Amino acid sequence: MLVHMATPPTDAVNAPAQNTPRIGLLPAAGVSTSAFLLFGLQLAGWGHGLLLLSLLGAFLVSRELGKDLSLIGLGVAIVSTTSVKADVDWDRFFTIGTVLILAVSAPLLVDRLVLRRRAIRFPWLSGERWNRWQVGYIIAVPVLGWLILPYYFISSGAYENWPAITDAGALGRFLVGVNFVGTWDELFFICTCFALLRRHFGLWTANILQTIIFVSFLWELGYQAWGPLLTVPFALLQGWLFSRTGSLLYVLIVHLLFDVVVFLAIVHAHNPGAIPIFLV
Repeated sequence: MLVHMATPPTDAVNAPAQNTPRIGLLPAAGVSTSAFLLFGLQLAGWGHGLLLLSLLGAFLVSRELGKDLSLIGLGVAIVSTTSVKADVDWDRFFTIGTVLILAVSAPLLVDRLVLRRRAIRFPWLSGERWNRWQVGYIIAVPVLGWLILPYYFISSGAYENWPAITDAGALGRFLVGVNFVGTWDELFFICTCFALLRRHFGLWTANILQTIIFVSFLWELGYQAWGPLLTVPFALLQGWLFSRTGSLLYVLIVHLLFDVVVFLAIVHAHNPGAIPIFLV
């Protein structure tokens, strides 16, 4: 029998633990906006400058806020060292993978080894069983993706932001890459950015701030044209679901099910008729 999901015990989704002054929202918004400049607009100088100023301002407001935003800023800065535009060539495959691994592991290691705390966690399960609406949402996600994604990629031409697959090796790298980036999204944007912001701000404030970073990254990756109409609600939902379930496993399943359809839809867009399961 499925039970009602109680408020999860994990620290990642509790009410703000720090008594951060309201003005602390300014440097936090600055960090998120720096990601928009770096990933969305490709303005490296302005983006890095705003990131640095925002972190300095955060420490002036609160030492704890400065620590937490610095961990987010560290990850953002590492990602900004390379283009994350979708590419399945071997050199880019390993370069992007290495950078993304560092962007998650560096803040985690600083949190553990330098700051001597456990503010960043990856709570696999919350200890509660999923209720009916959560199971239903998992079923609905790939169905919604099947209905929406092919139309988005083809009508907007956004599928061209991903390379055409010409051989089995590239197809395999593409599949691995889609799932790897989807997993990384949850580890960095939700378990790192959202969880650290949640230590200082209310649910929706923290959620909007992480969504700006999340969607800016996805824009550079290839979700352009009217893609934000899909990626903004998706990022907000992922943050909200994590706050409700306290489970990395749950949001990861949702994300990877969606990404399976992303993979199939992009292959279909490049090769019409190759995967005859879509309406468009």
